[in-house]
Amino acid sequence: MKKPLLAAAVLLVLGGLLFGLFRLAGEDVSSGPESGGVVVTVSTPRPRKAGDPAPHVTNSNAALQLAFQLRQKNLQVSGEGVVSKLLTDDNDGSRHQRFVLRLSTGQTLMIAHNIDEPERRIPRLAKGDTVRFYGVYEWNEEGGTVHWTHRPGGSSGHVAGWLEHEGRKYQ
Repeated sequence: MKKPLLAAAVLLVLGGLLFGLFRLAGEDVSSGPESGGVVVTVSTPRPRKAGDPAPHVTNSNAALQLAFQLRQKNLQVSGEGVVSKLLTDDNDGSRHQRFVLRLSTGQTLMIAHNIDEPERRIPRLAKGDTVRFYGVYEWNEEGGTVHWTHRPGGSSGHVAGWLEHEGRKYQ
């Protein structure tokens, strides 16, 4: 019984990655839920201007793995991972709380969360905690970095991001 479920899960992930590749190539591979299809959208948004629609979001760990393989940058993403390492704060310029998440795919992501406003810091964050995120992905050899996980100030043109830990959102 477990082997067919595992095979189905593997096919679903591989199918999602394949659909994502076709989508990046400009092919229309959308299929509705009635056919059991998967739609993975990967996009690289430019900074938003007033009146622009919300950017496309990559919202699965499998799609983040594809973004890593394709060396994507400036990609609006959401996902979830487990804290595998707490890093020291970056206090050079804008201050950032930094930590590493391990996704269900095994990929790691560094989160660089702006803490210039004190209420943005996640208190009591510990190794093994689950964190959900919404921000901008930037490729690097270690798996990538997600930043802009806060409300932007001024006229940056960025979408408001967030982190969620123990049921509370930090922006």
